[in-house]
Amino acid sequence: MSGKRYRWLRVLKTGAIHATLLAYSALVLFPILLILVNSFKAQMAIFNEPLKLPTPQTFSLDGYKTLFDMANFQHYFLNSLIVTVVSLVLIVYLGAMAGWALAEYEFKLNTFMAIYLALGIMVPIRLGTVGILRLLAGWHLVNTLTALILVYTAMGLPLSIFILSRFFTQLPPDFKDAARIDGAGEYRIFTLVLPLVRPALGTVAAISMIPVWNDLWFPLILAPSEKTKTVVLGAQVFLGQFLNNWQAILAALSLAMIPAVILYVIFSKQLIRGLTAGAVK
Repeated sequence: MSGKRYRWLRVLKTGAIHATLLAYSALVLFPILLILVNSFKAQMAIFNEPLKLPTPQTFSLDGYKTLFDMANFQHYFLNSLIVTVVSLVLIVYLGAMAGWALAEYEFKLNTFMAIYLALGIMVPIRLGTVGILRLLAGWHLVNTLTALILVYTAMGLPLSIFILSRFFTQLPPDFKDAARIDGAGEYRIFTLVLPLVRPALGTVAAISMIPVWNDLWFPLILAPSEKTKTVVLGAQVFLGQFLNNWQAILAALSLAMIPAVILYVIFSKQLIRGLTAGAVK
């Protein structure tokens, strides 16, 4: 009887978590749909009827036409995509390597290194903007995509290492010991255990993706030139001191959301599995 009751409690707990995640997703998607709908409206309809769908009288593609005629949006889009994808690969892979080292090997500074790396979660990287700018200027990396990739990788690594090291500690030692007995090297064992923590890898990628794609601060400070502008920074072209082109702004934001939504859908299953892994045991 107790076993049956435990299974029911587990099902209810899992269902409650999924229901909460679905409700949160609906809440998050509403402003996204609002932006998308208003991007196909005329300027006055955006302010007069913001919650209504476009009608034949209010439908307009002027925002998208302005976007491609007045700004090099395709180039901005490519810059954001390159920076985001490369940063995510480095965050996940380097974070996995560091998390594996902290979880698998015992050495004198193990605890100190774990605490030192965890400080990056609590201390905002933007506090060091001046120092970062001086450092990258000394390396002649200002106005390059490399500067953004390095900063975003450093920004995402602390959380990546913290999450992945916790998952690595939960792996059964028999699997790793068997691989060592068969003569596998440490790097080979690392590649073998990566699929076992796939939910954690998806969680790290999903959490790290949005701050990188939507960031305005570091592109504005480190890479404001025309050749290195990102989508979010490029959308600021249509913000003026006395007049804003809301049609173009909403069109830019709508197109900028497409890759983020696609990547989120790709990682969403692993994200939910990673978030619920410790709750349904």
